[in-house]
Amino acid sequence: MDLKLKDKVALVLAASKGLGRASALALSAEGAKVAICSRNEDELKKTAAEIHKETGNPVIAITADVSDGEQVLSLIERTAETFGGIDILVNNGGGPPFDKFENFDDGAWQKAFELTLLGFSRTSRDVLPYMKKAGGGRIINIISGSVKSVLNNAVLSTAMRMGVVGMAKLMADELGPYQITVNNIAPGLILTDRVKEVLPKDVGHEQALKERAKTIPVGRIGKPEELGALVAFLASEQAAYISGTTIQIDGGSTRGIL
Repeated sequence: MDLKLKDKVALVLAASKGLGRASALALSAEGAKVAICSRNEDELKKTAAEIHKETGNPVIAITADVSDGEQVLSLIERTAETFGGIDILVNNGGGPPFDKFENFDDGAWQKAFELTLLGFSRTSRDVLPYMKKAGGGRIINIISGSVKSVLNNAVLSTAMRMGVVGMAKLMADELGPYQITVNNIAPGLILTDRVKEVLPKDVGHEQALKERAKTIPVGRIGKPEELGALVAFLASEQAAYISGTTIQIDGGSTRGIL
């Protein structure tokens, strides 16, 4: 299927590794011009070079801290200046720490807010002029399966990402007339470096993966490229009628009906 993404301009946040990298690679493979960002300059440049080598399409690396409003604005302006606009925004970022509700002070809540809800709202707001000028666009938020099912000790992540869900629903309503869609992706267990790092060390790697996969109906942990494929589809012309929704990608793990 031709997703008609050739020469579209995509900005992918937190893309030096993990789900962001997989998203950037999938978009680039479909012909998009991609800008990626993260705070780690060396890792980011390495990733940009790897994606360009694999796909042959333009990829630029821009170091930025998305919790800093001025850096975000500069990131968006540089992307638009380099490629002539912005058609696709993939909001992504590391999650806040896990712990019990009673153990988080005001500072932890504020940091979680700036990292996720404020960060996603800021980038989304700042790309709108470019998308409106282009006659349409795609905003895709990578959040967490915790918005659909309780995840132990994930109160910060759940609270902020539930805020993103509500924000996206309202944005979809407001931005629909401009042909801008807004959707969320709620991943379950995906085999990123972060997941590998927290696997038990007292058993072999393969055995640890099997243990983690026992509660997943499809019998395995997800692959980053599977999430990347969903990002590419939501960015496509074929997905123009999908907006304001949250799509789970978790191998059937979430038991909720709705």
